[in-house]
Amino acid sequence: MEKTNQDIDNIKTTNDLQEIEENDLMFASKNTYLSSGICIGMNRKLKIMMPFIYNIRKDGLCFFNLKKIESRIDLCIKILSRYNPNEILSVSMKKNGYKAVSMFGKTTGAKAIYGRFMPGMLSNPRYVDYFEPKIVIACDPYGDKQVLEEAYKINIPVICLCDTYNFPRLVDLVVPMNNKGRKSIALFFYILSKEFLKSKKIINQDSDFKYKPDDFEMTIE
Repeated sequence: MEKTNQDIDNIKTTNDLQEIEENDLMFASKNTYLSSGICIGMNRKLKIMMPFIYNIRKDGLCFFNLKKIESRIDLCIKILSRYNPNEILSVSMKKNGYKAVSMFGKTTGAKAIYGRFMPGMLSNPRYVDYFEPKIVIACDPYGDKQVLEEAYKINIPVICLCDTYNFPRLVDLVVPMNNKGRKSIALFFYILSKEFLKSKKIINQDSDFKYKPDDFEMTIE
């Protein structure tokens, strides 16, 4: 379920306790992060995700540590910089990630699959839409499990966005964050696109990237 505006308002107060200075952040302002709800977890949590959790509210709502989110985004960018765009596959089987994944493909040249993933796309060379990437970025370990299973079979590494109650099965690199919200997913892929292009020297600075996080956000019909 997508986080509510009330949750996002609450996190602005909760995350002030993290005492993060603006100059400690690498990719966006503190307000941009908090407004996207990227730190808001769920009312449930798994032990494996506890190292990424900063605070648990009295009602059980969990909040991710923003510095740890940024650290994983930074690692994600460094890993992706080793690959050519046509070797990268981004996927989302849930609607809130459709546009973000699509825009990541459009801006970087990576392949994007969203909506429905047909079995065999990665594992069956005889399939008409067969594609063998060298790395996969997924939005949800459960929603995108078909992709993760096929990637595992052919030994392709997987980066995956994981919320507090997601078990990162078949995931090589966890990016701990709110993977339910349109704004948080959009912000992640906006940062990823911009920083990937900078790593490839396609753009030199942030101002060369002519898109905003809103351009990556799925609209509500």
